[in-house]
Amino acid sequence: MIASVRGTVLAVRLDAAVIEVGGVGMLVHATPTTLASLRPGASAQLATSLVVREDSLTLFGFADDDEREVFEVVQTVSGVGPRLALAMLAVHSPDGLRRAVAGEDLAALKRVPGIGHKGAQRIVLELADRLGVPTSAPDAGPAPQDDRRSQVIDALVGLGWTTRAAQDAVASVVGGVIAPVSGDEVAEVLRAALRALGGVRG
Repeated sequence: MIASVRGTVLAVRLDAAVIEVGGVGMLVHATPTTLASLRPGASAQLATSLVVREDSLTLFGFADDDEREVFEVVQTVSGVGPRLALAMLAVHSPDGLRRAVAGEDLAALKRVPGIGHKGAQRIVLELADRLGVPTSAPDAGPAPQDDRRSQVIDALVGLGWTTRAAQDAVASVVGGVIAPVSGDEVAEVLRAALRALGGVRG
């Protein structure tokens, strides 16, 4: 198993990054939040999980070991594969998922694209006592709209877009996505803005 990768970021795409490790460019799939932290030409280290299929080897990258562990645990649920597991972490932090499962918050789980009511029920049932307890306190409340907007704009600028382009992209999606939502939706707004811009530069 490839537990981690460290090297120079060669490119950042909409759903993955290419990291050069020992002269080899490794394609690593990750959440928008993780990808936004990477800079082409800079050094990066990601915790990773290698998913082996008959016809493919797919590497998924995470900001830390906790994200990777949650990614692997949620895949033990019937019907949850690596792509859906990654989508869960794109919408919720590891502790956000722990709180949703522990509190049987089906509405929170259904905010993940691809998870319906029955799927959310199955996740709660099969992951009970398996994700552990949250390691951080719950968010105090929704972040101000301007703060969320700024977070997304900063992430887009970090991915190579101009400030004006980033502002325009956020403005094009802000009305339908940002208000009023919790901090977990910053990643959702980022994904929508990236779609509006047509991808990630680098």
